[in-house]
Amino acid sequence: MLRIERALDILSLLCMIAASICLVVLVATFGWLVFGRYVLNATPTWVEQLALLLICYITYLGAAVGIHENTHLGVTLFRDMMGQRISVFLKLVIDIVLAGFGLLMMLASIELVMFGWDTLLPMLNIPESFRSLSAALCGGLVFVFAGLRAVFRFICLIMGRPYIEKGIV
Repeated sequence: MLRIERALDILSLLCMIAASICLVVLVATFGWLVFGRYVLNATPTWVEQLALLLICYITYLGAAVGIHENTHLGVTLFRDMMGQRISVFLKLVIDIVLAGFGLLMMLASIELVMFGWDTLLPMLNIPESFRSLSAALCGGLVFVFAGLRAVFRFICLIMGRPYIEKGIV
């Protein structure tokens, strides 16, 4: 279990690095946009399309990392008000629901990837599918992160040990 958790931590780190690189490229391209518009008097028109594409990857990769690190938006008031046994059960159910959502998101997004492969993004001349690919990646990552956490919770529940939460202080 520890090896798998370590591999998931590395995968999460790689996602965060990729999202960070996308953010740096986004800032740099907007710097070029401002320079081109106000200094060269020639606005680079491709920046907007690239920005939309990069925002998809930044958002979706960040969301998947949030699921892994347990820092995603969650309303825990009712779950925490319950007793220990009910709370453990609810956390398991939440992880299963998240994994199911991730799987559905991945499958629906794969259809979008296949559908948009023949359409090109304006100004960038790359397939529209690259935009949908970010959602498919996020869905797959959410499925893996939440699904394996559900499996680990279940194993710990069977063995009578507490599951150590990520991101919980």
